[in-house]
Amino acid sequence: MFNKNNKRQQSRALAAFIALASVSGAAWADAYEEAAKKWIAAEFSPSTLTAEQQLQELQWFIKAAEPFRGMEINVASETIATHEYESKVLAKAFTEITGIKLNHDLIQEGDVVEKLQTQMQSDKNIYDGYINDSDLIGTHFRYGKVVPISDMMAGDGKDYTLPTLDLDDFIGLSFTTGPDGKLYQLPDQQFANLYWFRADWFERADLKAKFKEIYGYELGVPVNWSAYEDIAEFFSEKVKDIDGQRVYGHMDYGKKDPSLGWRFTDAWFSMAGAGDKGLPNGLPVDEWGIRVEGCRPVGSSVARGGDTNGPAAVYATTKYVDWMRQYAPPEAQGMTFSEAGPVPAQGNVAQQIFWYTAFTADMTKAGLPVVNADGTPKWRMAPSPKGPYWEEGMKLGYQDTGSWTFLNSTPQKQRLAAWLYAQFVVSKTVSLKKTLVGLTPIRASDINSQAMTDAAPKLGGLVEFYRSPARVQWTPTGTNVPDYPRLAQLWWQFIAEAASGDKTPQQALDGLANAQDTMLARIERSGVQGECGPKLNEPRDPQYWLDQPGAPKPKLDNEKPQGQTIAYKDLLKSWEQAAE
Repeated sequence: MFNKNNKRQQSRALAAFIALASVSGAAWADAYEEAAKKWIAAEFSPSTLTAEQQLQELQWFIKAAEPFRGMEINVASETIATHEYESKVLAKAFTEITGIKLNHDLIQEGDVVEKLQTQMQSDKNIYDGYINDSDLIGTHFRYGKVVPISDMMAGDGKDYTLPTLDLDDFIGLSFTTGPDGKLYQLPDQQFANLYWFRADWFERADLKAKFKEIYGYELGVPVNWSAYEDIAEFFSEKVKDIDGQRVYGHMDYGKKDPSLGWRFTDAWFSMAGAGDKGLPNGLPVDEWGIRVEGCRPVGSSVARGGDTNGPAAVYATTKYVDWMRQYAPPEAQGMTFSEAGPVPAQGNVAQQIFWYTAFTADMTKAGLPVVNADGTPKWRMAPSPKGPYWEEGMKLGYQDTGSWTFLNSTPQKQRLAAWLYAQFVVSKTVSLKKTLVGLTPIRASDINSQAMTDAAPKLGGLVEFYRSPARVQWTPTGTNVPDYPRLAQLWWQFIAEAASGDKTPQQALDGLANAQDTMLARIERSGVQGECGPKLNEPRDPQYWLDQPGAPKPKLDNEKPQGQTIAYKDLLKSWEQAAE
C-alpha cells in the first residue's frame, strides 16, 4: 500500500514539476510576488515600512535573485533566539520569495569561529556566509581573507545591493569598520552586557531603611563598584532571607571553561577602568590591555606598555574572585556561562553586574518568580557601575555585534547569493519583527518605533537603554586585537588560575600578559599580517610606563571610594534630558 501511494505521489510531483517548467518567466515572477505578499500579511508585521513599501523592497529581491535562482546556499551562525528565527522562519521566506534555497545552520559560537578559522587557513569553502562576532574585526582587516562589505557594495555586489539598505540606520557600524575606513562586516544582531537588579526589592521600605542605616546612603542603582560591593554584602550577609528564601547579592560563574574567557574579554577590565579613553575602544591601549602604535600591536604586558597585568586589571580580577566567593551562591564557582545564565530568573539573586541583554526574552516568560502576574518584570536593567580607574571618555562595557562576514575563498556567485540573504534578514521589511522576537536591535528606526514603545513596559529597561545616549559606551572588542581566535583562547586558562585560587590575580595576569606577548611575537615572526601586524616593544622597567600619561595607570591609594547610587526613575530622567 505504502509503495503504491509513494509512486502515485512521485508521479504527481513529476507532473507538477513539468507543468511548472513550462510556465513563462512572467508567471514565475508572479508566483514569487504572491509569496512576498503572503509573508508580508502573515509574518512581517510590525514593520517601520508600510505594506506597499515592504512589497517594493521584496520586489527588488525577486528581481536581484534571478541570476541565482535554483542555487543552494549555506550560511552559519551561533544559536541564539534571533538566529533561530532567521533559520526557521526568514530562511524559508527568502527561499519562497527568491527561489534561492537557503540553509541557515545553527551551531555553537566556538564552532562558528572554528569553521571560519578553518576556511581562512585552508581557502576551501565551508560556508557561503557567516554571522560572526565583530570581535574579529582586528583579525579580518589584517589577514586579507575577508571581502570588505564596502568593497563588495562598490564592486561585484553593486547591482545586488539593496537600494533601501540604509547603512546610516545601523547603530553598530563603528564596530565593524577597520582602521582603513572600510566596512568589513554588516551587523545582524546586537546585545549589551548591563547591570541587572531586582527593582521590587530595591523599592521595599524596610530594605531601603536598613541599607541606609548600615551604609549611610540610599539603596539604588549603583553608580560605582563600591556601591555594588556594598549592595552585594547587604543582601548576602545582612538580609540573607526574603520571604523565606535564602538570597544573594551577586551572581557569576567560575568553572574552568572557554566561557570564562568571554567573562573577561567581554570588557570586564574596561568596566573597572583599565585601558585608555576612546570610543569604540581605548587608544593606544584597549580593554584587553593591548597597546598599538599606529595600527601595530606592540605589547600587552606593562613592561611593553600594555595593561593586561596592570593595577586596574589586577583590581578587576580581584573583585571578580572576591565577590564570587563572598556574595554569590556557592554553586556559582563550579558553573559555566550557560549554566549560570538562568539563575537570576529563579528569584534568589538581588543584582548582577555582568548580565547580557540576550537573556531578556527568557527573563520575561510568564510564571517566572521574577515576573509579575500582568507580565511586567520585577527586575530592571541599567548601565553598569564604574570601577575606580574609570574616566569619562572610556568605554564602559561590552556589546556583542553578530555581523555578516564573507570570505574571499567563497566562489563569487555563492557569495553574492548569500549577500542577498544577509540583506534580506536585516532589511526594514523584516528587521522590526526580528527585533521583537530576539530583542537584539540593529536599526535606530526599529528602536525608535511605536512598536518598541509599546513593548517597553515588559522589557525591563532594554528599550530605554538603546534609546539613551549612554548606549555608545558599550562596544565589542576592537581593532587592537590582531588575532581574536588565538588570543582569546589564552584568557580562560589563566583566569581559571585566579578563580580557583591556585594563583593570585597578579600572578595569573602576569602569566596571561606574557602568553599574549608570546603569541604576538609569533604572529610578528610569521609576517603574514603585513604593515599592521605586531611589532613588539622591547621590555623595560614597568615603572617607566606607569609614569606615562594614560594606561597603564598606577595603583590607586584608595580603590574603594564612597559608594554612590541613583534612583532608577532619576536615571531614566537623566537619559531623557540628555537625548533632548
